[in-house]
Amino acid sequence: MAVVRDLRVLLRFEGFRRLLTVRLLSQGADGVYQVALATYVVFSPEKQTSAAAIASAMAVLLLPYSLIGPFAGVLLDRWRRRQVFLYGNLLRALLAAATAVLMVSHVPDWLFYVSALCVTAVNRFVLAGLSAALPRVVDDERLVLANSLSPTAGTLAATAGGGLAFVVRLLVADTDATVVLLGAALYLCAALASLRMAPELLGPDLASTRSRLATALAGTARDLRAALRHLAAPQRRKAVRALLAMTLMRFCYGALTVLLLMLCRYALSSTPDDGLRLLGLALGVSGAGFFVAAVVTPWAAGRLGPGHWIAVCAAAAAVLEPALGLSFTTAPMMAAAFVLGLTTQGAKIATDTIVQFSVDDGFRGRIFSVYDVLFNVAFVGAAAMAALVLPPDGRSVTLVVTVAVIYSAVAAAMAHFERRKVSHH
Repeated sequence: MAVVRDLRVLLRFEGFRRLLTVRLLSQGADGVYQVALATYVVFSPEKQTSAAAIASAMAVLLLPYSLIGPFAGVLLDRWRRRQVFLYGNLLRALLAAATAVLMVSHVPDWLFYVSALCVTAVNRFVLAGLSAALPRVVDDERLVLANSLSPTAGTLAATAGGGLAFVVRLLVADTDATVVLLGAALYLCAALASLRMAPELLGPDLASTRSRLATALAGTARDLRAALRHLAAPQRRKAVRALLAMTLMRFCYGALTVLLLMLCRYALSSTPDDGLRLLGLALGVSGAGFFVAAVVTPWAAGRLGPGHWIAVCAAAAAVLEPALGLSFTTAPMMAAAFVLGLTTQGAKIATDTIVQFSVDDGFRGRIFSVYDVLFNVAFVGAAAMAALVLPPDGRSVTLVVTVAVIYSAVAAAMAHFERRKVSHH
């Protein structure tokens, strides 16, 4: 197969292999940590979780990052990206261990959320840096393929980490703190793996890389204006459209995530442990969708173009999400999890490729940081909407239909812009 042959060529790039190793360990640890948080907040037998409580937790963990996100981008364009991976993962290992201590200490919830927020904030530096560094370790010819393999492999690693967390939580340990410590160990492994790369390998090349921190922060507003002007240039309109489309699809994914959590906790299970097992199955099925997206997207985006592929993914979700989701029963919901995994990841691979081809290297850190902020705001906004419309057991026709309408609008808009682009040529 051509894809297998291309993958073999891609994996011959030593820098790519080492960057991929850091991504796999780092995002595997993310999966472990996030599942531990979910089980602690949503599935603890003593907690009567509501959609509003889930939305509040997401807001506490994700919205504050919107304040530091622009600073992350500015710093990523000045700091050695390899050093970000080293020190960022070391810091997350320490903070995750602190989270585990707080879980068993019966401290107020706000203190637990502060600890979790710090891990999430550092995570955004690492993920934005991984995306910005990717063009430094592969050639232009194979960048689409690298965008398919690397982020998707990271997502699969997060899914595998989540599965490992479920196994440890259900079969080995009775406390979520033990699972969090497993995540801390994986963060430490990611930090050690980054030492296999030279500090200068991943860039950036700007002389301002060595600027003092105070100088970098003082220039944040000016640099962000420059990055937004760079993105707003006429030749980068396609990137702006892709980012907006992906943000709306992320909104849909966030709303359906809250719905799935509530269904697993109450409507589709009789005990918290049964709900936890069902959620683990849904994550595994969704991970299979991510894998299929990694296989299909290079071929599909190559034939259709990345913009058209985003339109196809959104259209498929618009049709299949209500068809499978409106029954609110286990088997169709699992099928919907697969479809949404495939379409969301397929659209994300295409969006990453469009942005990376459109944005100059010196601006990638800032642009991908803004990209992450959009993701967070969309996810939290979706959780807030879900909290308003979801009943206690999670069965909401209104939410399912609303999400289908948004997917349809994204598909129609992207198809329209792509047709207009072809007609102008």
